Formats: sequence, structure tokens, C-alpha cells
Amino acid sequence: QLQLVESGGGLVQPGGSLRLSCAASGLTLDPYNIGWFRQAPGKEREGVSCIKSTGNTTYADSVKGRFTISRDNAKNTVYLQMNSLKPEDTAVYYCAVDEFRLCVLRHHFFGSWGQGTQVTVSS
Repeated sequence: QLQLVESGGGLVQPGGSLRLSCAASGLTLDPYNIGWFRQAPGKEREGVSCIKSTGNTTYADSVKGRFTISRDNAKNTVYLQMNSLKPEDTAVYYCAVDEFRLCVLRHHFFGSWGQGTQVTVSS
């Protein structure tokens, strides 16, 4: 069974950068689309980005031009490079498997969620 573990979160100042990792175990990531989502306190889980098995990518408008998703199948890991971070990016970030193979950024299309990693953007 595929299990995902997120890491790389932390506290960063506005304008700073972080790189999140989503490491898989149990199965190889090669055939799967993987998505990144985030959830701030009191808000719904929000789609951030998705990368298909082909390498094609999708981004939410709020992160376009600032975030970059990538995958390293040899390391069985998907990354989210986050630059020019803003306080409104503060949230718990999750990765998940796209069960509908569409890379549509709606959380009910995804499963096998990781436990999340906290990102806090504050001065």
C-alpha cells in the first residue's frame, strides 16, 4: 500500500523560500499523479499543485509563478519549491495520490493522504 510522508515545513519570513518533500513508500510513485494541498485553521483544504506521471503540472492561481512542483521517480519523491512566500501561505501542507487521474485540484479526488507538514510565514 502506498504511504506518503511530507517534510520540509518550518517558520520562514515573508519573501523567503522552503522546499517541501513528499516521500513515498510501499509502492513506486511512477504511475501516479501527486497533488499538494494546504489547510489553514478554520478553512477548507485547498489545492495548491499537481504533477502528472507524465510530468505535466497544474497550479492554483494563488501560487502560480511562486511555487514549482517536481518529481524524482528515482527517489520516489515529489517536491514543492515555494518562493516569495506570503503570510497567507501559512497552513499545513499535505500531499496525496490523485485517485481519478485528472490532476483536478479538488481534495475529494485524492487519497492516501500524508500526515502534513506545517508552514508558517511570519516576521
